[in-house]
Amino acid sequence: MRADRLVSLVLLLRQHGRLSAATLARELEVSTRTVLRDIEALSAAGVPVYAERGRHGGFALLPGFQTELTGLNHDEALALLVAGSRRGAQALGLGSALASAMRKVVDALPESHRNTASGAAQRLLIDPETDLLSRRLVTEQVPAGPLAEIRRAVLAGHKLRIHYAAADQTPQWRTVDPIGLVTVRDHGYLLATRSGADRTYRLSRVLAAEELPEPAERPDRVDLDRAWQERSTRFRTGGDQVAVLVRVNPARREELVGTALAVRTEETDADGWLRLEVTFQDSRHAEWALWQLATNAEALAPQWLRTSLRDRAAAVVTCYEVSS
Repeated sequence: MRADRLVSLVLLLRQHGRLSAATLARELEVSTRTVLRDIEALSAAGVPVYAERGRHGGFALLPGFQTELTGLNHDEALALLVAGSRRGAQALGLGSALASAMRKVVDALPESHRNTASGAAQRLLIDPETDLLSRRLVTEQVPAGPLAEIRRAVLAGHKLRIHYAAADQTPQWRTVDPIGLVTVRDHGYLLATRSGADRTYRLSRVLAAEELPEPAERPDRVDLDRAWQERSTRFRTGGDQVAVLVRVNPARREELVGTALAVRTEETDADGWLRLEVTFQDSRHAEWALWQLATNAEALAPQWLRTSLRDRAAAVVTCYEVSS
């Protein structure tokens, strides 16, 4: 761990020139005292790092220590830097490792590529934290300890014990055979089997985890994309799901479809509005989704949903009635 940090420290100084101890501590996610100890260790090892005093002082390196990754062209370097900007690694607890790897990639680039690729990458933004409506896309926070255990078990092919808090249930310990890890819209999931049956666990609900020495019972090779699609299909077609027939303003179609689990049928009415049969996870999900669309959507069936939305609207009217 310390060796990786020392390498990252050298790369930060190479790429940014003079940096203060506070800045280095923030980048490396350590204390300033640790940074000062690392600087002493580098100096003792012969790395030419020196301190500059004064208001704008800090630490810097003498020129040198250049290695070039000459096999990369400009577009390949740009692709790596853009990939490194994605937040999916955060959901799997690999954010710091990704940042460290990107520093090494940039430092190893030929001089002719380094500045142009870094500058171009600043003009490409992938998956920003908010959308056009200023809705913040929050990455789920998963404790680093359990996540590290889960990653080790997945990669080593070992059985895994997890203390899992399923929705509306008391947390329980479960022993599973891990298959792989998946991130979807910055949410992380563990694909596994338990007693031979497929299971999908949300990483944010794992309270603790322990890698076991026993080998996991799983195939040597796996198509994670196919496995995820199969589980998604089962999720959309099982449980207490409800089918709803709805008319919607075409301008709000994507919003409706984005909240539904699936679209079964779709056609256009004579007035230009769309008539869709969609499925929702349960009755509460259906009522919430249609309520968000206000007068831009009308639930045609089932009748209980129309009644529920009417009663909710009546309650709002009563709340805002002007008293005489």
